[in-house]
Amino acid sequence: MAFKSLKIGKYTIEKPIIQGGMGVGISWDQLAGNVSLEGGLGVISSVGTGIYNNREFSHRNIQNRPYEAKNFYCAEALKKIFENARKICGDRPLACNILYAQTDYGRVVRDACEAGADMIITGAGLPLTMPDAAKDYPNVALIPIVSTAKALKILCRRWQKTHNRLPDAVIVEGPLSGGHQGFKYEDCFKPENQLEAILPPVVEEAKSWGDIPVIAAGGVWDHDDIVKMIELGADGVQMGTRFIGTIECDASVVMKEMIVNSKEEDIKLFKSPVGYPARGIRTQLHADIEAGTAPKVACISNCVTPCHRGEEAKAVGYCIADRLSDAYDGIVETGLFFTGANGYRLNEIITVKELMEKLINGEQSTQ
Repeated sequence: MAFKSLKIGKYTIEKPIIQGGMGVGISWDQLAGNVSLEGGLGVISSVGTGIYNNREFSHRNIQNRPYEAKNFYCAEALKKIFENARKICGDRPLACNILYAQTDYGRVVRDACEAGADMIITGAGLPLTMPDAAKDYPNVALIPIVSTAKALKILCRRWQKTHNRLPDAVIVEGPLSGGHQGFKYEDCFKPENQLEAILPPVVEEAKSWGDIPVIAAGGVWDHDDIVKMIELGADGVQMGTRFIGTIECDASVVMKEMIVNSKEEDIKLFKSPVGYPARGIRTQLHADIEAGTAPKVACISNCVTPCHRGEEAKAVGYCIADRLSDAYDGIVETGLFFTGANGYRLNEIITVKELMEKLINGEQSTQ
């Protein structure tokens, strides 16, 4: 199958592959810049930018943790990340992933637009106020993430009523993705909630609102999976975990090795302070949480609003900002290592260029 280019808003993506926005520090300038350079859509994560370049742009840190959301979601660092990504990909499209659950959502959307994001992608909650956050930037494409056709219908109705606009594209994400899910724990395992089941209804709902491109995400791994999603009606795919297995990925070598060395049974769904189940590798951290010996929760960064200043973090036994930051710093003992359900299939680290060629051309892959 010859893949068509993907048109989102005023932008054209040569190859219909969106790289998932992964934080803290998994998809920043090097990964996103190189994905866009190779014809896909590179996505910079806004999460934890205060950690970037050894906390260079975070004006205040406590115990090496960015203090409060303005430092954890650091505007200066985000701008620098975009500047460095642009040095790699030039004027090719670049997106920013901004969690709806994160503290200062509206401010970070504006920061990303000012930094040069061509598109904003938002999940971790139904982003009903997304158009308002980006209202001063009409050329920036808005891409919400949903898990059901009903969610897309609700969102389109609200956006049209309040701002007379619709999504420029929509990502439908199944429950095999890494990080936070759009379903309750028990619902992640139901056949009717798998990507193959939820994609066609979302495609039909999108058609009822006009020409809204639909992107399939969650468990997409190789060329054959991309073909399958397009045959089910998708216009493109989003892939996260597969891009961790690249040389250019901004994640620590430790994180890459953790995923490469993982087995299928190591990858689990965990409780999260965000309020949604999250998928990652079971490590010493989780054993320590169960034993009550995990690092104490202090809520220094105030990273997500559903956590209520650390109350939910205390309930689940860990601070997600601190533990993801430890993973970025390569600290095995206390790091939180997110991965999709297929992470165990990763067994080598190659370049973004090589990976994109395999995904597009269907070459035999050892990954």
